[in-house]
Amino acid sequence: MIFIYDASFEGFLSAVFMAYEYKCKQPKIVKKEKFMGDFFEEVEEVITSEERATRVWKKLNTKCGSRGSQQIYWAFLSELDEIENTLFQYIQHALASTKDITKDYAHPAILKVAQTVKQVGREKHRMDAFVRFRKTKDAIYFATVEPDFNVLPLNAKHFKNRYADQKWCIYDLKRNYGIFYDLEKVEIIQLDLPASILETSTDFFTTEEIQFQHLWKNYFDSTNIKSRKNTKLHQQHVPKRYWKYLSEKYL
Repeated sequence: MIFIYDASFEGFLSAVFMAYEYKCKQPKIVKKEKFMGDFFEEVEEVITSEERATRVWKKLNTKCGSRGSQQIYWAFLSELDEIENTLFQYIQHALASTKDITKDYAHPAILKVAQTVKQVGREKHRMDAFVRFRKTKDAIYFATVEPDFNVLPLNAKHFKNRYADQKWCIYDLKRNYGIFYDLEKVEIIQLDLPASILETSTDFFTTEEIQFQHLWKNYFDSTNIKSRKNTKLHQQHVPKRYWKYLSEKYL
């Protein structure tokens, strides 16, 4: 049986609930946007239910503990193909076991989830390090990103703690949503952004911001010793795909 869901984490948990309700031991859980019609299997569209999702999440916290629950959430944010079905196998193993399964790497699903969580964790830390804010005319510090994995929910706490005294927004251009901090709370937002938002121009950003960006670029260039340049080592620490976020690179 194929369960089609809305791509949200609550939707995934609702799909898990339905799979158990239908006593389906080997379901296929697929995002609605990625579903390709299949004439030979029964298809069930999942209605996201906060109540059902909460019941499943509480059960997982009880069986897997905080470590296991975190692994499930972080792996889900990877958005990898078939990750839902790997996670269902992980959940099946956890619910059927009387022991902690988070380090049972002999089980293929446990190993795959652990490896995926490491990848997501690396991307999360890179976003913590490589996000560069630009001050808008509305006095909001704005940054754009396009991470490989959907890590913005994991970055929110870091930036809220680090920049608690200023309004900021980090926008994921790849997934068309962002997190906005209004000096009190962080919330999810969606904006209709023009393509020119990637440019640091006076259309959106303050003159002082543009001057600061140029000063920083000049400082970076002046302190760079060409004779000691090691591009290979530099790219190991700052992969090239992150350069477009860095003002010292794109100006």
